Amino acid sequence: MKKIGILGSTGSIGTQTLEVVRSYCNDLQVTALAAGNNIELLEQQIREFRPKLVAVWKEENAAKLRRAVADLDVTVVSGMDGLLEVAVQKDSDILVTAIVGMIGIQPTIAAIQAGKDIALANKETLVTAGHIIMPLAKKHQVSILPVDSEHSAIFQCLNGERSKQIDKILLTASGGPFRGKDSAFLETVTVKDALKHPNWSMGRKITIDSASMVNKGLEVMEAKWLFDVEIDDVEVVIQPQSVIHSMIQFVDGAVMAQLGTPDMKLPIQYALFYPERRFLGGERLDFGALGALHFMKPDMEVFRGLAMAYQVGRDGGSLPTVFNAANEYAVAKFLDEKIRFLEIYEMIEACIEAHKKIENPTVEEILATEQWTYEYIESRWKFEHSC
Repeated sequence: MKKIGILGSTGSIGTQTLEVVRSYCNDLQVTALAAGNNIELLEQQIREFRPKLVAVWKEENAAKLRRAVADLDVTVVSGMDGLLEVAVQKDSDILVTAIVGMIGIQPTIAAIQAGKDIALANKETLVTAGHIIMPLAKKHQVSILPVDSEHSAIFQCLNGERSKQIDKILLTASGGPFRGKDSAFLETVTVKDALKHPNWSMGRKITIDSASMVNKGLEVMEAKWLFDVEIDDVEVVIQPQSVIHSMIQFVDGAVMAQLGTPDMKLPIQYALFYPERRFLGGERLDFGALGALHFMKPDMEVFRGLAMAYQVGRDGGSLPTVFNAANEYAVAKFLDEKIRFLEIYEMIEACIEAHKKIENPTVEEILATEQWTYEYIESRWKFEHSC
């Protein structure tokens, strides 16, 4: 019986993780959950999966939840201290980090120090603190198991291979809802337009990141740390059908790919049971019906968030934190219809240009850089207009 804790249990990855647990209830047990504001869904999860420990961000929501589940044997905690309690809970073997944003850094570090394997779905942790996380995982001999479909694909392709024989990682992208569009088109797109992802069902923030291709830039930086390669050894390839989830080109020219239907439960389940594979129901690829696979290069002039990601990935230090924080802030404002879509790029670029890089930031410096970024945007954009 493998025992798991989940940070972000009410989000897209968290709920799909619980679907996997539901399918393998004799082999997987939930010991701890953490969520944000969806207290109603969290209560349902508590009643079904019976964790011993639950964390929510706001104490007022924690108090409400305590009253709702007073008939159950569960401890409800709140805030960062609560997330840290979930991360280090002694009963769990593996922590699924499906929480969104840099809020995931400290719990991930705490879990590693407590000897927990990490099923990583929080890309911001490695983007901003990869120089801390990966050496720490090695020191404590814990596994970082990628849950993103692309990084899971790379991880699977590396089974039985030597990572030092990688020539190039080919990181695939669907291109999102605006694939093939120009900057003039992007000037007028709405939140509703940007949320229409052609292949994947994801949370609102990551769906916008996919539309801007900032998400792919974050994945490039994440791949650098996960697979110990240079930024320019990761090449983004547009694969519109989302059938090839990523590929590796080896030094002898051989290319290995992982293919499948767009279903996030596959990488989640693979991480939870690694190195074993288990049955997963659902649609299978029909190559006869598929007919052909298509590829193209990303347009980094139109989707310039991707080009900026490569640059900050090369420059390193605290710049990836600035990139990530500026994007988080900008996406939130776009979702609130306070800025135009292309202003996401403008905010990121302005913050990068204004920031004085810290070479090897500590966790405290990473969090301070995040706050600096938010304050800098507030000083430049007054948000008095509405789209």
